[in-house]
Amino acid sequence: MEPATLQTTALHPIHVALGAKMMPFAGFDMPVQYSGILDEHHAVREAAGLFDVSHMGEVFVSGPQALDFVQHLVTNDATKLVDGQAMYTVMCRPDGGAVDDLLVYRLNGEVFMLVINASNIDKDVAHMEAAHAEAGFDCVLDNISEQVELLALQGPKAFDIMAEVTDLPVADIKYYHFMRPEPGAFLGCEKAILSHTGYTGERGLEIYCETAKAADVWAALMAAGETHGLKPAGLGARDTLRLEAGFCLYGNELTEDTNPLEAGLGWIVKLDTTDFIGAATLRTIKADGLERKLVGFVMEDRGIPRQGCLITDAEGEPVGEVTSGSQSPVLGKGIGLGYVPNDPAFTTPGTTLRFNVRGRLLAGTVTKPPFHRAG
Repeated sequence: MEPATLQTTALHPIHVALGAKMMPFAGFDMPVQYSGILDEHHAVREAAGLFDVSHMGEVFVSGPQALDFVQHLVTNDATKLVDGQAMYTVMCRPDGGAVDDLLVYRLNGEVFMLVINASNIDKDVAHMEAAHAEAGFDCVLDNISEQVELLALQGPKAFDIMAEVTDLPVADIKYYHFMRPEPGAFLGCEKAILSHTGYTGERGLEIYCETAKAADVWAALMAAGETHGLKPAGLGARDTLRLEAGFCLYGNELTEDTNPLEAGLGWIVKLDTTDFIGAATLRTIKADGLERKLVGFVMEDRGIPRQGCLITDAEGEPVGEVTSGSQSPVLGKGIGLGYVPNDPAFTTPGTTLRFNVRGRLLAGTVTKPPFHRAG
């Protein structure tokens, strides 16, 4: 059977020219690293990094009942959004399992943009279309993923760099808010969204633009960032940064067999005010009590428990499993996330857990994320 052809983003030639190490990811040929994961990680923590995350998906929901449909689809309360505001949320199956985690942007009362994970685009769109057909809300769905590029400028110098390429008041954008410049007002882009969001635990911006302008935006930011320590950053550093920040990754902490309550995302599950898909099941799960819980840990022994590593009790009996694990560049220790029984004996911060790493039981301490706080 012929191997599937990898998709590429508009910035692919730039990554190759920069000598990036490329690898398949979610059906795309994406840069894993340029100067090295550690170097790029520290650049984002200390100055800034520029990521190509154009593999992410974007779906517009528009029409008189767009808000009603979004409210039916996601766990968070979309009625609380105002124009120019975004929120983090989850889509669930009727059994409460997570279809995906996503961002919802309110452009106006009848237009919303949903930003979904690259590996889930086809699945998510099918889920949305099925929910739309069943519920019959007066709105339309438009998957524009192939028409949009997404760059993430992240780090303490991100807003300083942005100020050098535009006179737009980007410094005034509040966290989880965004602005939509007039056509041509931001580096010649006809359609752009400048969003104060990110996946690194640092201040930063995510920049949505049309495919034809992505290379120009990248070049302008890299040139402006030269005196600020800006470096191109790949998916390797993106993962270590998000793990230090304690953020969930779909396919690891969240899956269709995982519900957002046990993943520690109860703060975006509004069971009292919304009736989204899966809400009835999640109410029952909450009332009955969670069987397991996602916890963070910092290793005391030398070693890194990776995804799939067994978490054990003191005698070495398995009690759970690691979902993400890596060396923290900031702490200089192994860190990670994993599921354990919802019992204070395993979930209380300061508790010692053990991890079966190649037959050795290594000790780690339950630690509430984030493992690193910006600033």
